[in-house]
Amino acid sequence: MKRISTFLAAAALLAAAGVAHGADYKIGFVNTERLFREAAPAKRAQQKLEREFASRDADIQRLSRQVRDLQAQLDRDGTTMPETERRNKERDLANQSRDLQRMQREAREDLNLRRNEELASLQERANKVIQQIAESGKFDLILQDPVVFASQRIDITEQVIKALADK
Repeated sequence: MKRISTFLAAAALLAAAGVAHGADYKIGFVNTERLFREAAPAKRAQQKLEREFASRDADIQRLSRQVRDLQAQLDRDGTTMPETERRNKERDLANQSRDLQRMQREAREDLNLRRNEELASLQERANKVIQQIAESGKFDLILQDPVVFASQRIDITEQVIKALADK
């Protein structure tokens, strides 16, 4: 299905080029991966997410150390412990391991949700900037990823990154 739509789009472009007979088109390309990696708002969003999730990461690290220490204690002293104490520590280890896995899963899900929200906001801002660049630069067509090939000559990603930094 994707190949069919790509083929139809290419056929439409070729047909339009045939009809125009030598008309010059101004085409631009934006590398969204680079945009999300290098643009100032993307960097600020990443720092914001790191600050937002720092306390949860610290809690996870703390619990992870507790689980590791309890496992080491059981490995080291488990054979010499009284049976009831060993069972209690094994139960504590199982509970803490389960809590750790739950905390990690929830933190990962929340982080992914927040990251998607931040990326959507950045994408919206970038689309407005791209629209402004297209209008002011009199572009006929601006493409974004995924594109099989785009020449550096038509890559306007740097222009978009600079425009986003100004806002």
